[in-house]
Amino acid sequence: MTGEISGISRNMDGTWNLSFKVKDDPRQIWSKFQGTPVDVEIKKHRKKRSLDANAYCWVLIDQIAANMHLDKAEVYREAIRGIGGVSTTVCVPDNAVEKIRQGWSKNGMGWQTETTKSKIPGCTNVVMYYGSSVYDTYQMGLLIDHVVQDAKALGIETLTPQEIDQMMRMEHERQHPAK
Repeated sequence: MTGEISGISRNMDGTWNLSFKVKDDPRQIWSKFQGTPVDVEIKKHRKKRSLDANAYCWVLIDQIAANMHLDKAEVYREAIRGIGGVSTTVCVPDNAVEKIRQGWSKNGMGWQTETTKSKIPGCTNVVMYYGSSVYDTYQMGLLIDHVVQDAKALGIETLTPQEIDQMMRMEHERQHPAK
């Protein structure tokens, strides 16, 4: 839910009340969680990246897959593994590795893992890649740049660098509107 903090007050018992102004109707959340302890996370609002950048990325992935007689999903996954800043590595007990990998992959097509040996006995390092559905403008730009380079190497026509820059600038402005 998106909103703004609209008030803060302190109770006599030392606890705090934090109020929010929201456009969505919160009554369903209220009825579901009233009186129940909940975890609360507040973060600065960012608009999602545009579907234009996502659509362009998939157009190129489709053309690369057709050109190379590969599955689109594998081209997409390979592109994700080819860029930086979209993974995290965790040390996992050996007996939990497969469960972690299976659970992670259920997030979507790009959510994939790789394993490497850990220096800690009984553990395996699991590299966990995030799918592009959660990428910000910068990360999506890295993915598009990677896919564009692959497309160019195959002789596939791409947008000009200026057109890509403009698309990504518009993307950034949508995520970071001027105040």
